[in-house]
Amino acid sequence: MEIKIERARAEQLKPKPADESRLGFGDIFTDHIFLMDYEKGKGWFSPRIVPYTNLSIDPAAMVLHYGQEVFEGLKAYGGKDGAIYLFRARENFKRLNRSARRLCIPEIDAELAMDGLRQLIVIDREWVPRTPGTSLYIRPNIIATEPHLGVRPSNTYLFYIIIGPVGAYYKEGLNPVKIYVEDKYIRAAPGGTGEAKTAGNYAASLLAAEEAKEKGFTQVLWLDAVERKYVEEVGTMNMFFVIQDEVITAPLSGSILPGITRDSVIHMVKDWGMKMSERSLAIDEVIDAAQSGALKEAFGTGTAAVISPVGEITYKGKAYVVAGGKMGELSQRLYNEIVAIQYAQKEDPYGWREKIA
Repeated sequence: MEIKIERARAEQLKPKPADESRLGFGDIFTDHIFLMDYEKGKGWFSPRIVPYTNLSIDPAAMVLHYGQEVFEGLKAYGGKDGAIYLFRARENFKRLNRSARRLCIPEIDAELAMDGLRQLIVIDREWVPRTPGTSLYIRPNIIATEPHLGVRPSNTYLFYIIIGPVGAYYKEGLNPVKIYVEDKYIRAAPGGTGEAKTAGNYAASLLAAEEAKEKGFTQVLWLDAVERKYVEEVGTMNMFFVIQDEVITAPLSGSILPGITRDSVIHMVKDWGMKMSERSLAIDEVIDAAQSGALKEAFGTGTAAVISPVGEITYKGKAYVVAGGKMGELSQRLYNEIVAIQYAQKEDPYGWREKIA
């Protein structure tokens, strides 16, 4: 399908951030948006890039009542050579389609989506920030738009992509964060939608996150929903623990998101000859390791923060310091390597980086 393009007029253009070093996260969006529609029996149609605009949907649109929605998060990077790069973007669109299948949403053509994304970024390339630590955040989204009150899959959908310049996701930046182990609420259970990137999963995490924030914590570490025993993920990241010489992360058992950065870290750790385990890890094992000194590091992984070191874990009212409250050696090495690939500061041995402009 041909992607039609309508460029914003001069009076529609937005002012760009005056100081990239002060960029926050998720508040600024560029001058254009990619849109595509779906009707049952017709399929996806009318891919287009138009000036950034509000969406107009019926108050009875099914996304508002039954939560049929999936999304993704990825970034474009301003390389040191002046070019613009994507990092494993096709994996994000593959995951979007996996999420869509779980929510009974029709899959998109990943290559068409990639083409639309490339053209959108090229049109708004002046929005790609160049200050170290900044990037262009990309949010693809699919929502159910049919006006109907009744529990069934929608017959119409809207796929869109919005982009905007961002800085660090956490105010702490690369400084270690404090996390709270949640043993009261649950986020997702096996057989549910935990492995899909859908709005309901995040809505389910908000109350616990707000209560943790009031206590001074940055994130919640979720335990499994069945036994409240095994560590899973934090609200916006997959989790890794380094106990003695073993790097451990929770297995993809259906209740956690299969993170792209998670997968990148697993590849790198194995490539470096370290012991990498995807296994169930009890919170009691983590605490015992913290008390004995066997817990060398803990860190989260995700597109937004890349690597976020954990300096303190609180469980049942007691705080345990990790890695002396500092960023660990492996955390730092992973961050340096991934960022260097993303910004084209070094060769990419894995073929993850894609130049688009």
